[in-house]
Parts: sequence; C-alpha cells; structure tokens
Amino acid sequence: MMTQLIYMSRPFGFDGAMLAGILTQSRRNNRRDGITGALICRHDIYLQFVEGDAPMIDALFARIRRDDRHLGVVLLWRGTDEKRLFPGWDMLDDPARSWLWSPEQVADNVVEAAPPASVRAVFDRLAGELASEKPIN
Repeated sequence: MMTQLIYMSRPFGFDGAMLAGILTQSRRNNRRDGITGALICRHDIYLQFVEGDAPMIDALFARIRRDDRHLGVVLLWRGTDEKRLFPGWDMLDDPARSWLWSPEQVADNVVEAAPPASVRAVFDRLAGELASEKPIN
C-alpha cells in the first residue's frame, strides 16, 4: 500500500521565480524519494497531492511544514491506495483552474472546511484530464 496525502498552504512571496524553484527542488527530491504528485497553485493557495512510501511522505510533509515559503500548512486528507494517481509525474505543476475554489472562498477558509472526499475529487478530476497526456517532467 502506498500513502497519499493532500495539504494546503498559503504562499509567502509567491511569484514565478519562487514557484520555479519549488518545482525544481520538488521534482529532484521526489524522483530521489519515489514520490509522485501534483501541485495546484496560484497567488493565494498551494494545494498539493503527494503519494509514495509512508516514511518518505512523512519526511516530505515535515519539510513542507518547516519551509518558510508555506504559511498555515493544513493536512486536508491522508489515505492509502494500491496504485498511484499521478504515476508519471515527479511533481505536476497546475495553475488553479476555474472549477477550483475562488479567492474569496479560500480567504473564507472554505477549503479547510471542505469534506476530504471533495478535496480528493479535485485531484481525481485533474488526473482524469491528464490521463491521455504524456508527462513533461
């Protein structure tokens, strides 16, 4: 069984250069640690799904909680599965899509209050949309 985890945080100093740095570092570390996943991001939210062996996921989440580029890190969902949702992606970068929560909803803490299944459904939908695409990382 593989561990899967979804968390959200608020970016500190969000810009293109910071995001590029996060993605470069994440992809390198995730490849090394056997972790795959997706990061949905925009100026007001990071929403990330990661999957891999439990000790590696626990170590990753501990690093994220200490990372000063993330404010208010909140664990939204943790579970297990036998197959990966993002098997070919060391870390997919996806700008938050229009079907995601609005900035006003994020500010009102709607994401933290959302049922775990609805948060997971965001990534299920993203994985479904990408199923026919070839990974680019």
